[in-house]
Amino acid sequence: MKSQIFSNAISCRKQLRFLYDFDEIIIHPYYIGKDKNGKKVVYGRINTSNEIRKFEYMKITNIRMLNKARFSPIIPII
Repeated sequence: MKSQIFSNAISCRKQLRFLYDFDEIIIHPYYIGKDKNGKKVVYGRINTSNEIRKFEYMKITNIRMLNKARFSPIIPII
């Protein structure tokens, strides 16, 4: 279910809000993949910064897609 929500948000360029280690995070999701340890991760830009961060799927809960305007990625999506 998480993968479907993230994939939909990436393709529609919608922001996501979720809890990550009990902190509320709002991101612009860019990419779903696996890290060097084989754990599933999502890369995204936090709403209040220009930094791209990695978030582990296992630590993500309570995902919501925000119905705000579409965002334009800072990095090109290939």
